[in-house]
Amino acid sequence: MAAPEPASEQYNYPWATSPDIIRTHQKDAYMTGTLSTQLSSILRELLGARFAHKYSNATTHLSELLYLCVTTLLGNRTLGEEYCDVIQVEDDTLRLASLVRRVGYIASVVFSPWILSKSLPALRRKLRLKLERNIARARQRIEGQQAYSKKRIPAPFSLRFQEYILSHLDALTSLSPIYALSLAAFYFTSSYYHISKRLFGLRYIFTKKIAPSEQRVGYEVLGVLLVLQMAVQTTLQIRETFFAAEPAESTEHVAMQSAQPVQVGGGVELPMGGDSLLLSDLDLHSHLHHPPSNAFEKNTNTPNVDPNENPHYHLTNGETMAWVPEGQQRKCTLCLEPFKDPSVTTCGHVFCWTCVQDWVREKAECPLCRTTIQGNKVLPLRG
Repeated sequence: MAAPEPASEQYNYPWATSPDIIRTHQKDAYMTGTLSTQLSSILRELLGARFAHKYSNATTHLSELLYLCVTTLLGNRTLGEEYCDVIQVEDDTLRLASLVRRVGYIASVVFSPWILSKSLPALRRKLRLKLERNIARARQRIEGQQAYSKKRIPAPFSLRFQEYILSHLDALTSLSPIYALSLAAFYFTSSYYHISKRLFGLRYIFTKKIAPSEQRVGYEVLGVLLVLQMAVQTTLQIRETFFAAEPAESTEHVAMQSAQPVQVGGGVELPMGGDSLLLSDLDLHSHLHHPPSNAFEKNTNTPNVDPNENPHYHLTNGETMAWVPEGQQRKCTLCLEPFKDPSVTTCGHVFCWTCVQDWVREKAECPLCRTTIQGNKVLPLRG
């Protein structure tokens, strides 16, 4: 019996398009969110609500790790990939993703956000302290020279540069522009939705032949809009920096202005820093991995307390809010620690701002009396 003749043409599976890739990741995000909710419920039943609340972030990362381990690590497709009929391959060899690349991808997706959330705030604090010391010494040196010569001495370029770095430190050390550029590149090329896939060379291909009637429409328009937004933000930043009519403020005033927000009715705080509307403050990475926060918090940034940063009001100091009695009344019932930015709910109970917001995000009720509350109704205490 004669051997079958080889096919004259080898069929190549088409690359997955951006709508299918986004739909795949949305399906996987939904499944990991469901797994995280169920795992939190188990921890709440076994170890209590305080333990589940304290380790809510760790529970989220653990759920994502478990989901990727039972699917991607074992060489299986995720539910999102099966839902959209796509499979993950190496971009250079077009073979199924190797074990090394799968392990590297899982490690970068799960552990990189956690490492960055711990290291970036610490790096900012060290840089801020060093810049403040350098600027203070330079100011004292200039004041001494002015007192000796009785002439106004202009600030040197090095001092102005350090003041600029200090006033824009959060924006300059933010990774959001990198995420935005990666997202714009994805909209144009439909290749890598996550930076981790770009680093390890993993792309999606369809597991079926796409008929002409099933051709997808790309998202190039969104890429153009995102590039225009970044260009406008960059232009405004350059204009503000180099073409400002008024001279730069002193370091002390800039630090005080950025650290002390303005209060409006209802205890709402609006940040007065110059970077409050920059693209870098929009965390696109968290937007891709997690659902966006409520419109109130997103639009007013109130008070947007980073748990890794120092709180505005910490009741470990007895002079802070001295009208609160000593003892257990100065401690949060969720974290069992002294209040950090104490905030009151509509039912009158007081918790740490971060604690109550994390709780309400999972369950919209008071942790003590179970009264229905909303995150935008929680007011930070000031006094």
